[in-house]
Amino acid sequence: MNRPDGAEAHSGSELPRGVALLHDPLLNKGTAFSEQERDTFGLRGLLPAHVLSLEEQAKRVVTNLRRLPDDLEKYVALNALHDRNETLFFRVVCDNIDEIQPLIYTPTVGLACQRFGHIFQRPRGLFIGVNDHGRIVELLHNWPHPARLIVVTDGERILGLGDLGANGTVPAGDAGRRHKQRGIAEGSVLPRLTPASVARSRVRRVRR
Repeated sequence: MNRPDGAEAHSGSELPRGVALLHDPLLNKGTAFSEQERDTFGLRGLLPAHVLSLEEQAKRVVTNLRRLPDDLEKYVALNALHDRNETLFFRVVCDNIDEIQPLIYTPTVGLACQRFGHIFQRPRGLFIGVNDHGRIVELLHNWPHPARLIVVTDGERILGLGDLGANGTVPAGDAGRRHKQRGIAEGSVLPRLTPASVARSRVRRVRR
């Protein structure tokens, strides 16, 4: 029995079962879980009976994606897929890279940054604000997976759009996705935002 994709991010801990497994985007495969996996991981009855291959699921995602009216809607749909099933998300991206890359990176990511407050669905990354001075180690311990790579932004010069604050986590998260394509497990990438206002306040304290 193979461990679900993404299990390396859970090394040293017991794998979730049942609904908890379906809610873990690193491990969830949706209807692609085999009959044996459904019995092993307590998924029997929690999914539609028919087993769909990863290829069948990806084809359905792309078909529905192409029906959406604009690129921002497609970005939101892909982000939602990433939040629930990363195995399927990266299959869709890798199999349709020329079509999907402009939707999850430039030029669409610039608009996603500007609309971040309206399309926000789930936090992705670590937010370090001005009130967190002296508590960064504590914040890092709140990250649930061991990090092999940290992608840092101050949100100040994102795609020439100016200081975007928390909205700057969008490209940081997307950078993490691109590292997944290079063979680094998604759960091992930590997108981190330290707003420019925090950095400037530190500079002011040093100058004094």
